[in-house]
Amino acid sequence: MTQAPALSFILLLLLLYVSVSFADSSIYNPFLDCLHKNTDPSDNVSHTVYAKTNVSYTSILENYIRNARFNTSSTPKPSIIVTPLKESHVQATVICGKSIGVQIKIRSGGHDYEGSSYVSDQPFIILDLFNLRSISVDIQNEIAVVQSGATLGELYYRIWEKSKVHGFPAGVCPTVGVGGHLSGGGYGNMLRKYGLSVDHIIDATIVDVNGRILNKESMGEDLFWAIKGGGGGSFGVILSFTLKLVRVPEIVTVFRVEKTLEENATDLVVQWQDVAPRTDDRLFMRLLLQPVTSKVNKNQKTIRASVVTMFLGRSEELVKLLEKEFPVLGLKKENCNETSWMDAMLWWANFDLGTKPEVFLDRALNSAQFLKRKSDYVQTPISRDGLEWIWKKMVEVGKTGFVFNPYGGRMSEIPSDATAFPHRAGNLFKIQYSVSWDEAGSEAEKNFVTQARRLYSYMTAFVSKNPRSAFLNYRDLDIGTNNFGEESFEEGEVYGRKYFNDNFKRLVKAKSAVDPQNYFRNEQSIPVLPNKSIRIRN
Repeated sequence: MTQAPALSFILLLLLLYVSVSFADSSIYNPFLDCLHKNTDPSDNVSHTVYAKTNVSYTSILENYIRNARFNTSSTPKPSIIVTPLKESHVQATVICGKSIGVQIKIRSGGHDYEGSSYVSDQPFIILDLFNLRSISVDIQNEIAVVQSGATLGELYYRIWEKSKVHGFPAGVCPTVGVGGHLSGGGYGNMLRKYGLSVDHIIDATIVDVNGRILNKESMGEDLFWAIKGGGGGSFGVILSFTLKLVRVPEIVTVFRVEKTLEENATDLVVQWQDVAPRTDDRLFMRLLLQPVTSKVNKNQKTIRASVVTMFLGRSEELVKLLEKEFPVLGLKKENCNETSWMDAMLWWANFDLGTKPEVFLDRALNSAQFLKRKSDYVQTPISRDGLEWIWKKMVEVGKTGFVFNPYGGRMSEIPSDATAFPHRAGNLFKIQYSVSWDEAGSEAEKNFVTQARRLYSYMTAFVSKNPRSAFLNYRDLDIGTNNFGEESFEEGEVYGRKYFNDNFKRLVKAKSAVDPQNYFRNEQSIPVLPNKSIRIRN
């Protein structure tokens, strides 16, 4: 009696497999035919195209999945993965994807927190740029040209090879891909001295919706402005950036100091809010806040505050500065490490001091963890009473912690409309809500994602308003998604104004001009104006 239902179930699975395989082949065959017609026959471009039946498909897909939440058996998979070896392959992929009407997801490192570069609820192709990672460094002119598939670690290493007194103000995670990081307004531990990565982009190349390669001059002012903080994936496929390098001292100073609530962490956070955004712009003091087990009572939770710092100068000067401005920290010279800029970046990436820089060439393939991130901006210091209330809520919620990143310095000097990234003067610090976990399964995911959302809700009174702003590179689908139709414009305006504030209007105009049919899209891409009757709110 049990055989018939079992047989029916097997037949159903077979039918599903056949239907999916048919759908994929209906995309693969015309796509590959088109690709051959639009590339040099000597390229043998078929070797860059992976169907689901290819033995390497799974490893190619999983190598750059950085959030394990989107690496399950139920996660939608691409019909095809394309791994171009030449810029002409990217051009052909855009032309052919558009000609057969299939969405392209562009992946340069896979660190987008919501998997938007490798997940979709409709048939799609991944255009994975990991082979396009050349880096050319010209120290005499203080310029680097870097392809989108390179990682930040590779960029730092190639700069370090040529000069010990040059760097670039980008992120502290070495496996992040250049394409997404820079185009989304990436920042690092020199942002108070030098601003964001986008503030140092002097040229770029992009493949537009018609398959043309454009540079700064040919793409025009509006598009060049848009891809500096507006997210490149809304406008085309960014191939490379030309960057202006910055000078760094031969010796910089790093330190990490930790205090719990029992060690006056609340006083530390009160004072940090006053000092970190206003101090010497060579100093970046990140503040990590995390629920931990109390040392005093093992049955209770407390909050640990960790100040993680880089100072573009020597330790003696730093200690004197913070003795005066930040006495609660209690910094001593023995807390500090003097090192090179490159070694400081290794230390910030959680490598021991003295680690060889070659580790930055390791891409850490297939190393995803489960995570959820959210963001906020704080424009008014949080009171002591407010902080003490927040500590109780953090302990109540569970595991979710905060990363406070101070602004001020150069960030307050650059106008909010200089690039598409708008969050400049008026912001004291940015918050990242951070929770990671090891347990697989929907129950664990629901638990930890709910924790992050609850803490985010509790913080409403303390953060920016109208709009409650967010950071594009901490992508968060909780604040709205784009369903890709005309009816989605108003929804797009919700997340668009959170990410881009008053710059959203200009981004929509740029998008509507270069990609009016909205081919380049994702769950939170810049929408196009669907008709003249819809206006953007001022």
